[in-house]
Amino acid sequence: MTAETDERLEPAQLRTLFLFESLDDEKLGYVHEHGRVKRLPADADIFVEGDPARCFYVLLDGTVSLTRLVHGDRIEISRSSQRGAYGGATQSYLNEQRVENYLHSMRAVTDVTLFVLPAEVISTAMRRWFPMAMHLLDGLFLGMRTTENLVNQRERLLALGSLSAGLTHELNNPAAAAVRATAVLRDRVSGMRHKLAMIADGRLDGERLHRLVEFQEAAVKQAANAPTRSPLETSDAEDTLADWLDEHDITGGWDLAPILTAGGIDGTWLDRVADTVSQDDLEPAIRWLAYTVETELLMGEIDDALHRITGLVGAAKQYSQLDRAPYQTADVHDLLDATLAMFSAKIGPDVRVVREYDRSLPAIPVYAGELNQVWTNLIDNALYAIGETGVLTVRTGQEEERVVVEIVDTGPGIPADVRSRIFEPFFTTKPIGEGTGLGLEISYRIVVNKHHGDLAVESEPGRTVFRVCLPISGR
Repeated sequence: MTAETDERLEPAQLRTLFLFESLDDEKLGYVHEHGRVKRLPADADIFVEGDPARCFYVLLDGTVSLTRLVHGDRIEISRSSQRGAYGGATQSYLNEQRVENYLHSMRAVTDVTLFVLPAEVISTAMRRWFPMAMHLLDGLFLGMRTTENLVNQRERLLALGSLSAGLTHELNNPAAAAVRATAVLRDRVSGMRHKLAMIADGRLDGERLHRLVEFQEAAVKQAANAPTRSPLETSDAEDTLADWLDEHDITGGWDLAPILTAGGIDGTWLDRVADTVSQDDLEPAIRWLAYTVETELLMGEIDDALHRITGLVGAAKQYSQLDRAPYQTADVHDLLDATLAMFSAKIGPDVRVVREYDRSLPAIPVYAGELNQVWTNLIDNALYAIGETGVLTVRTGQEEERVVVEIVDTGPGIPADVRSRIFEPFFTTKPIGEGTGLGLEISYRIVVNKHHGDLAVESEPGRTVFRVCLPISGR
């Protein structure tokens, strides 16, 4: 049972507490006047994380524990039975910049007796009695906050700059392919018009010309549904078709065979063309059909290139979140795919990316842009650990009321003696100049402090797992 009474500590009793031992009589009188004694039984909550920070508590006797809430579980940070230990509204003196809510919870392990001061009393006393110290603390607090924001922004800019260079390369490849295909296409269309004029100069009757046009339409459909062959199968098919072209006195058969084979055309198909036209018209007809197939293939290349560009631009837009609200309901798979797309130029040819997604997961409320920064840091570290050869696995799932994302790499692992320090600011295992030591620390704060989730790591040689847990409710 909670018991807060009018009982006060006398100035002499207050002076036995190390927080107040150096105060003069006037200041002790102020603390004596506004403080009260509070008694709580074992297992009672003294204050709860997230509640308004209204009181400052000093332990007189008993044992208390400090806990943090991590994806629904209370994790004990520390435990103390030291007379004079304190907690609660410890930053109330910061006025406008003060932390409005309790940063953690305090619980009575045994029956406890506490000395309680209202937060505003601590704030007034500190600023009235120690003005110079308060200026220094304000400067320190605001300086740390400003530095933290600048570091966060710098980290994001560095990551975005690195990924943008890769994105530019990735955009250049399909753009160059589209330009090349367009130039070749223009030439092939011109050649096709020329061959059609040769065929239709009066040497073919209407029925045969109509039949040849039907072959052209069939060639277009054939090219669109051409079978996928292995390199060996493709080579054999090209050799067979080149032999057919040589047997029918078609010049440059070795040049035409790869085009026709890519369009799914074989000797049997060309036999029907040979039955439609004379021997004199066979070569112009086949070249005309080859131009038709090649133009279809080139248009397919252009279409693929444009879709690739559209996909990359969409991924960049999703990654940057420039046109979206900071806090939104999002599908983590969209965010992960956008980040992986930004890394496409950085993923080596011998690094395999495996997506093991649970598509039944619900969309959850998140700070999407900042969460993309987390994925960037974790994936970048994983790729660094993998090196030139290995497997990067991105896995999603659900545990109770949490969405779980795992970034798994097959690198050498994190040594046990440094594993406990990887979330510390400025700690890095990378060589000088290759890492700031801030990526994981920032990721931890984004996941744990901002999203009320958890970020943990498991590592052994050949397998390192960074595990992000995010509450489905957002809290």
